[in-house]
Amino acid sequence: MRRRVLLLAGGGGHSGYAFALAQRLKGQVEMDFLVPAGDMLSQARLKPFGQVSFLSKARTADTSLPMFAANLVRAFGQAFFRGYRGYDLVVSTGSNFCIPPGMSARLEGVELINIESSVRFTRPSKTAQLLKPFAWYTVLQWPEQEKHLPGGTYFGPLLPRPVVHPWNGGYVLITGGTLGHRRLFDLASECDLHDVVLQTGRVDPAPFRRSHPEWRVSASSPAFHELLAGADVVVTHFGYTALETLIYRKPTVLVLNPEWKLTVGREDARLLAEKINAEFIWDLTKENLLRAIARSRDKAVPVFPDGAERLSRRIVSM
Repeated sequence: MRRRVLLLAGGGGHSGYAFALAQRLKGQVEMDFLVPAGDMLSQARLKPFGQVSFLSKARTADTSLPMFAANLVRAFGQAFFRGYRGYDLVVSTGSNFCIPPGMSARLEGVELINIESSVRFTRPSKTAQLLKPFAWYTVLQWPEQEKHLPGGTYFGPLLPRPVVHPWNGGYVLITGGTLGHRRLFDLASECDLHDVVLQTGRVDPAPFRRSHPEWRVSASSPAFHELLAGADVVVTHFGYTALETLIYRKPTVLVLNPEWKLTVGREDARLLAEKINAEFIWDLTKENLLRAIARSRDKAVPVFPDGAERLSRRIVSM
């Protein structure tokens, strides 16, 4: 009988880690997934690999502290009564979403693996700190993370496999991740950029459709990988898209979003940009944006160890 594995996909880039693992684990283990309530993109992306269920998520990048406390209590209640005894292993993808089900699974004696976020360089995430005493493995995606999480195991970045062949459609792909990046979108709208594909996330796409009918604008797309594969340059924040650009060999511009107070800051974003050889903008102006797009085309895209393949082999052999 094959082992049963529950992957806790915390939404956004954290669901990207789950997707990368699911690609490698397909056919070798039985997989189920937990995703944040209402996260239909994660559900659509992961349901080809196994059953997807929902659980409350305590905090996003814009959640207030009082709301976080109330959400966390509700999430622990849901997670505790869910039951995990049918699983041989639970894999946390590092989001705060994973803390309640991860701890609940350990209380039932199920082994736990936790993945540290790929954007953490200067300090560990709270999730990694909280789950490390309970985890069989703390998975590190960069060697630099060993300094803050001693005893963790370095595997390499958890990159997905390409879904389509890369090509050059000549357009600039601009995205701000799940929450969006209004300041970036507004500034790009003022620039002399004509061939643009814009994904706005939770930011209303309607104004950009009106002001730029020649652009292709949408809030989100389940076929985002196809847009990524055809881009000439990718302009994004420092989330999972920054890693996905590596597998499609795309020049990249990372743009810091100062509105996100509860996630990593300027130095972590700069170090990630340096690691993946991307242009980095923290002082967002039209001149800086256009200059970074032009400069990015001359940069080589680095190659890294396949952390998802290494981790999936470890999971199968455990």
